[in-house]
Amino acid sequence: MTATPSQHSFHIPVMGLAFTIDTPIRVAHYGISSVVSITDDELIEKMSQFYSEKFQLPYEQITQKVADFRAKRITHYLNLLDRVVREKFEKFKKELAEDSEALQQFMALLANNSPIKKGFEQILADGQNLKEKIAQFAEAFLHPGDIDVNIMTKVDKENFYNHKPLPIEYNDAHASLRGFANSNLNSSVVLSAGMNPRLYSYFENFSDFFPNEQGLLKKKIILKVSDFRSAMIQGNFLAKKGLWVSEYRIESGLNCGGHAFATDGFLLGPILQEFRDKKQDLIASAHELMCKALAQKGLPVPVRPMLLKITAQGGVGTAEEHEFLLNQYALDSIGWGSPFLLVPEATAVDQETRQLLAKAKTDDFYLSHISPLGVPFNTVKGTSNEQIKQRRIAAEKAGSSCPKKFLALNKTPDGKAICTASAKYQKARLEELESGKYTVTPEHYQELQQKITEKSCLCVGLANAAYLENEIPIHGQHQGVVICPGPNLAYFDREISLTEMVRHIYGNHDLLAHSKRPNVFVNELKMYVDYLSNEIDTTLDATDMQIKKWQTFMNNLTAGIDYYQQLLSTVGYFNACKKEILQKLQEYRDRLELVVIAKPEAVCQ
Repeated sequence: MTATPSQHSFHIPVMGLAFTIDTPIRVAHYGISSVVSITDDELIEKMSQFYSEKFQLPYEQITQKVADFRAKRITHYLNLLDRVVREKFEKFKKELAEDSEALQQFMALLANNSPIKKGFEQILADGQNLKEKIAQFAEAFLHPGDIDVNIMTKVDKENFYNHKPLPIEYNDAHASLRGFANSNLNSSVVLSAGMNPRLYSYFENFSDFFPNEQGLLKKKIILKVSDFRSAMIQGNFLAKKGLWVSEYRIESGLNCGGHAFATDGFLLGPILQEFRDKKQDLIASAHELMCKALAQKGLPVPVRPMLLKITAQGGVGTAEEHEFLLNQYALDSIGWGSPFLLVPEATAVDQETRQLLAKAKTDDFYLSHISPLGVPFNTVKGTSNEQIKQRRIAAEKAGSSCPKKFLALNKTPDGKAICTASAKYQKARLEELESGKYTVTPEHYQELQQKITEKSCLCVGLANAAYLENEIPIHGQHQGVVICPGPNLAYFDREISLTEMVRHIYGNHDLLAHSKRPNVFVNELKMYVDYLSNEIDTTLDATDMQIKKWQTFMNNLTAGIDYYQQLLSTVGYFNACKKEILQKLQEYRDRLELVVIAKPEAVCQ
């Protein structure tokens, strides 16, 4: 089976709840694929109304009184995106044939080796019947970018009606999946944040995820993974249900935006190498299991393995890095996320926050503990949310009103769901701390107090940028904006046009000409060494199991350095900075050799 040829070798990953909420409307007609978060159905409903009015489409509000309102809101919005993108794409194709400037601008967005670009150049060089030939070529070879969606598998809160729990299919992630499955889209759902067996099993309820007689899928599954073992386990789990994973999207554990799920010291390069070396094992294993399951279900069984893509994302910043990853690891696409936060034509970011990002330096980007999920979260200093949160803390009014409760995943003593960023939770914890129940030093007291109050309301903060940019009224408690860029954004220092950004990706424009930016692999290695050092320094009375885990982490980092040193001696990339990269690799190897785990005598060799 062959895939529809892509016009681009990059995609825009999901960012937050709102930053890519309408990215398909902005860029899909150029053939650029992107991912929309379908977590916040309230935001989605507001965007449905906004774009229905903007494009003069019929709109009927789906209130919370409507049965299955969450799934229905998502289905309606995705259908709206599909319709708007298709209509914009048809107009765009006509514009290319009728407006030579529009055609030149589009060609500037394409890579120099793009067959599409070369096809247009040949037509222009021929000079005969231009409008007709351009129209025919566009009709035959152009297609809009994919409108993919993202579901964080762990954000699957139980829901209630009249204080009674609803069936599992009304859990948040389950309802999101149903909303996508019932939509008109022919695209993919990206599953992130790990395995959720109940959610994975729920896929079996929707025929669009099973191959038809021609071996085609209307809706596909993409798994965001951090290592090969996880991919094999999850892929086989789904295959046993007759479900095929069409893409494994490998993301750097730390050199990424949003939540950071650190691996056990496995670095991106060695991980990608393992996927390249064992891709056929992944395909063969899943194909055999899937065929057995489909046969048992009485469904069509593909004669040969279906298409499987491998893509990567996290910290890529130059055209050379982009090209290297594609070629060295036989990847199908590279995700460029955080830099697009500076592109108004591509993402929904309010002007104040975009300016904050443009001015931020390397020390301003940090791995925080503000997420109620209890997972490290990449953000930047100085957000409006942080300023508002600190004012509340100073006024002894810490915490959020928690209107959406998507992350209300903790339980109160009476069994009710509660979020650690909520005012109710933080007040109870602070009162417990102040009661004198625990004997702590003043320094430790402040540390515990800070740990309680540092949590931010991501449900509101990660959605507000879209409201502000589109001048949609924000109701309820003022939360400001939370934004979740990866640290790589520090090297991009101004607002960027879509053309500039895409030309930078393809090496036709250099946005980092005056920036001393380390190589993507060096950046990630530094983050992992810093992460390990911080873990060791901040852990008191480490257990034997923790010490063993750190030792494994360190061994994997050392093996990763060995891999990079060997790799650089064999590839023709990074020649201008190869010496500097090798020096940095040795520097971090030396740092690792000085790390002491728990006891003075337990020095890692």
